[in-house]
Amino acid sequence: MRFLIRWFFRGVRLLLTPFMLIGERLSRPRGIERDPADQAKVDEQTRQLALYHFPACPFCIRARRTMQRLSLDIELRNAQAAGAWREELQSEGGKLQVPCLRIQEADGSVRWLYESDAIGQYLRERFDPNHGDGHSNRSSNDTTVSGDSRA
Repeated sequence: MRFLIRWFFRGVRLLLTPFMLIGERLSRPRGIERDPADQAKVDEQTRQLALYHFPACPFCIRARRTMQRLSLDIELRNAQAAGAWREELQSEGGKLQVPCLRIQEADGSVRWLYESDAIGQYLRERFDPNHGDGHSNRSSNDTTVSGDSRA
């Protein structure tokens, strides 16, 4: 019985994936417009970030929409298939769960932030010019948050 349930949900996921990806493409949010010098500063800061994701995961789509809304050029690392990104997420991040934002701090330490809500909040606090002072209020001692989608 367990086998049938597993295959049923895999089939549903297989059927829905193209529609989710098309829906994401057709409903992309408009990014905020910054002065070119300000955008260059933001782009420089985002080089320290990477988002581990599965292409059709609804929580990952949510995180990518936040990135698009804030005009952030964050490296996307597809961790769905076996490979280097999946292995890195598991070994360095501690668990195979997406979305996961890898944050390299100024001191060289790395922080792994899980869950789309937490990722969105972090990105808005750090990069949204209409959200406070535009800088993160998080301390470097924040712990990772469990959450959205497991492999």
